Amino acid sequence: MKGSRSAVHLAGCVLAACLLVGCTSVRNSLGTSDSSCYIALPTAARSVGPHSKLVGVHQFTVKSLSHKTPAVFRQLVVGKPSSQRLCVIAYVGTFTRSSVEKPFGRTSGRLAVVVTEAPSNRLLGTVIFRHAPLQFEHNHIG
Repeated sequence: MKGSRSAVHLAGCVLAACLLVGCTSVRNSLGTSDSSCYIALPTAARSVGPHSKLVGVHQFTVKSLSHKTPAVFRQLVVGKPSSQRLCVIAYVGTFTRSSVEKPFGRTSGRLAVVVTEAPSNRLLGTVIFRHAPLQFEHNHIG
């Protein structure tokens, strides 16, 4: 009796493990086009300092950033990025031009948007805003 219970339990664990492996092998990322930008988080965190909270991450092409968020794009007067892909990472906190790396935008604000090239993670600039130029939070799961 005890042996058959153990066998059933073991078979259930093996089945669950097979199902989990099957689900995760197809999706080895976060399931969004933004997932490759998560490697830019250390660069972005250094840019804004330790007293900030991550709001969200998005990946754009240079062209899509200029269309979707002209306010961010206009602030980056550092010249043309050498990469077509950009990572845009937003933080909330209290920011001033002297508290962030490569500052652009307002002299102070509650939102800092860090823009890096992908995949090199080269910091292009940190734009300070009062209000978010685009939505970074995900309001639903799935």
